[in-house]
Amino acid sequence: MDKLIITVAAVGAEVTKKDNPNLPVTPLEIAEEAQRCAEKGASIIHLHVRDGDGNPTQSKEVFAETIRLIKERTNIIIQTSTGGAAWMSGEERLQPIELKPEMATLTTGTVNFGAELFSNPTPMVEQFAKKIVENGVKPEIEVFEVGMINNALNLVKKGILQLPLHFDFVMGVPGGIPGEPRHLLHLVESLPAGCTWTVAGIGRYELSLGTLAILLGGNVRVGFEDNIFYAKGVLAQSNGQLVERMARLAKELGREVATPDEARKILHLI
Repeated sequence: MDKLIITVAAVGAEVTKKDNPNLPVTPLEIAEEAQRCAEKGASIIHLHVRDGDGNPTQSKEVFAETIRLIKERTNIIIQTSTGGAAWMSGEERLQPIELKPEMATLTTGTVNFGAELFSNPTPMVEQFAKKIVENGVKPEIEVFEVGMINNALNLVKKGILQLPLHFDFVMGVPGGIPGEPRHLLHLVESLPAGCTWTVAGIGRYELSLGTLAILLGGNVRVGFEDNIFYAKGVLAQSNGQLVERMARLAKELGREVATPDEARKILHLI
C-alpha cells in the first residue's frame, strides 16, 4: 500500500470569515497556511484564491502571487482549481492553467451544487482537458457523481487524456453523491486498474470517509473548503488542525504519510 497523500483545500470559494474567522484569504495568509499544513503532513494544496475584498477570483495575477509566496516557504504540490465558483465563465476558470502548476482539477460533468448549478458541459470539459494537457499539468478528475468517471474515461478514448488518472471523489455535496461508505466503495470499484484516488468528504463526512480511505489504500482531502468544524459545533482553529488529525489517524492505523516528493512519485509527477 502506498503512503497516504493528504491534500488540504484551505480556502474554497464559498466559505467566508463570518463562517470561520480562521479562514486564510490573502496571498500571504494562504501561503503561511500552506506551510503550516505541509509541516503537519499535507503534501498537496488544492488552491483557490480571493480578491482584495475576500471574494473568490480566478485572477491569474492573484494566483501567481499566491503561488510565489507558497513556493518561498514549502515544496508542497500546488494544485490549482479550475472550478472557481459556480457562477464563473469557463474563460475565467481556466486562467491559472497558464501558470503551469504541477496539478489542476478537472470536473467531468455538471452537478447541482446546493441551490446552484455547477455547469460542465462536455465541450467545456474537453476544452479544459486539452488546455491542461497542453500546459503539461497533471489533471485531478473531480467526481461528484459516478457517471463522471465514465466521462473521464471517454476523454481517454478520444486521446485527450491518458491512463492512469488520478481521481478526487467529492462526496456529500447537496445535489451530488451522498457521503456514505457504500457509495465510496462503488466509486473505487468503478476505477480502472492503476488509477489513484482521494476522497473529499463534505462537512461531517470528512472524518468518516477519510478514515475509510486510509484503510482502503486511497488518499484524503481535508480543509475549510469542505469542512470548517473540528467537531460538532466546534470550529476548527486552522486547516493545519484538520491535517494533523488525519495524519495522526493514519499513524494509528499503520499507514505512513507521504511527503510532497513521495506524493510526486506516487502520482507520476516526477
